Amino acid sequence: MEILIIALPLIASFISGFFGKYFGDRNSEIITSLFVSISAILSILVLYEVIFNQYEDNIIIATWINSGTLNVNWSMKIDALSAVMLVVVTSVSSLVHIYSIGYMSHDPHKPRFMAYLSLFTFAMLMLVTSDNFIQLFFGWEGVGLCSYFLIGFWFKKDTANAAAIKAFIVNRVGDFGFALGIFLIFYLFGTVNYSEVFDQIPSIVDKKISFLGIDLKAIDLICLLLFVGAMGKSAQILLHTWLPDAMEGPTPVSALIHAATMVTAGVFLVVRCSPIYEYSNLALNIITIVGMSTAFFAATVAIVQTDIKKIIAYSTCSQLGYMFFATGVGAYNVAMFHLFTHAFFKALLFLGSGSVIHAFKDEQNIEKMGGVWKKLPYTYSLMIIGTLALTGFPFLSGFYSKDAIIEFAYLRGNTTGYYAAGIGILTAFLTSIYSWRLMFKTFHGKFNNKEINIDETHESPLVMLLPLAILSIGAIFSGFFFKELFIVHGEQNNFWQNSIFFLEPLSSDHPPFWFLILTPLLVIISIPIAYYLFVKNKDLPRRIVNVNRPLYEFLVNKWYFDELYEIVFIKSSKKLGLILWKFFDIKIIDGFGPDGISSLIKKFSLKANKFQSGYIYQYAFVMLVGFSALLTFLIVK
Repeated sequence: MEILIIALPLIASFISGFFGKYFGDRNSEIITSLFVSISAILSILVLYEVIFNQYEDNIIIATWINSGTLNVNWSMKIDALSAVMLVVVTSVSSLVHIYSIGYMSHDPHKPRFMAYLSLFTFAMLMLVTSDNFIQLFFGWEGVGLCSYFLIGFWFKKDTANAAAIKAFIVNRVGDFGFALGIFLIFYLFGTVNYSEVFDQIPSIVDKKISFLGIDLKAIDLICLLLFVGAMGKSAQILLHTWLPDAMEGPTPVSALIHAATMVTAGVFLVVRCSPIYEYSNLALNIITIVGMSTAFFAATVAIVQTDIKKIIAYSTCSQLGYMFFATGVGAYNVAMFHLFTHAFFKALLFLGSGSVIHAFKDEQNIEKMGGVWKKLPYTYSLMIIGTLALTGFPFLSGFYSKDAIIEFAYLRGNTTGYYAAGIGILTAFLTSIYSWRLMFKTFHGKFNNKEINIDETHESPLVMLLPLAILSIGAIFSGFFFKELFIVHGEQNNFWQNSIFFLEPLSSDHPPFWFLILTPLLVIISIPIAYYLFVKNKDLPRRIVNVNRPLYEFLVNKWYFDELYEIVFIKSSKKLGLILWKFFDIKIIDGFGPDGISSLIKKFSLKANKFQSGYIYQYAFVMLVGFSALLTFLIVK
């Protein structure tokens, strides 16, 4: 049963990709959606066994690498951590597949698109079920490759091509650090298997290694290199620039990549490697700082964006920041809890935005929408649920997981934890403001689109609304039903078992009452504030912008990260490439290589050609010279 979970998406991808033109568009859609849905059902059964029977297993599918001391199997590691990820990945992916049937109905390349979705799902499943770093890296790169295909699916658009290349390159930067981390692990331990590496970690806690002329603790270096990979994949600050541009892909891609799969891989990596990170306070503090910085940065940028998908994309970036600073304060289980709940409401918002874009005939600017809540009643209602869950409105899924992160950061009791908690509260308020800004500008107020008539807007078909309805159930209830299972730590709950390692038990204390109600109170207050700003008094935001123009420009330009990278890396790389091309390539390599040799032969041939004159005396002269040279050689010898 377990093998079918990863095999079915691969088979579906193969069938749709290679035989889609023979099966037809509709059959390709049905096959891929059905196979991934079966995989989702089987994943739920596995999670059931893990919850109620503490099921764990390591299924070896095949021997992969056997060279010297390097022994790597292609296997499936089933434990609480992988079971949760299996459910998240397959359930969201299956709903995205079904949604795509309606959303991509007019696209001429539907079989190829569905094949990419299924292949992406397979790569992610390979990643989360790995029992060694090599298989993890294989799935890691597979996800990156498939994201390139999906983001650039509409390859005739220059912006889509640029976004796909950008995502690929930025992730390669992170992956380079990740690969170095794996090399270091093998160098130190002689193995890449999780169990063998984790068992040896205590023995190298005090071991130091020289890196770039600096003596570092080996454990810190491993953790930091692995985290560089996580930063790239999960779009953390400094390596985040690819995520908003990835919105150039079809909306189902945005939901799949940014809700449950690719971007959560970094969080999964850190949690899976908790037996390593628990011994590195330096790495945990850095993760906390990076996470809270990302959460705040993305929220400030989202508040001024006008593209509906980019607002939600920056929201994803911000929520991933929450997950990371949860891992940084040692609350790995809480990070997984937020990852779990986030998958439902974020996929709901992305697919809901796709329904809106579909209604507005591919328009994505929220300034050109408005006044359609009655025309799109189901999409509107479902997106409200997703927005409430995202903002952490009391008793919806985001309320339980996000508040838990802030609480555990506070209970950490150190300076970093307090800062993280404070930033988390502020970010929660900003999240609510920009989320309701999106809702009010999209659905309320006056209809602002001059290219289409309001009567032309229409609700999406059932095949698109059904996945939204299912996701809304998760957005409402997943936090309430899974809170005790995911968070409660101790004898009364043995859900995580050995899948997550805690060097010291998490604090069982409770923050003060004022702290507990602060975030929900700010979230509730933000709704009338947002309504006043973006519906009742639209001139006030404009006046605020005019008064604070430099700050507005700073936020609109996303803190100028893209411009900075353009100057520091891109332009300098282009100049270096130009120099290398003109000087080393043309003048040296070509000059002394193929071009030089051919030029020399050509010149020699032209000189030799002069001897082919047809005059006997010239031939006799050459023969005489040759005979003289031969005679001289024989005498000297």
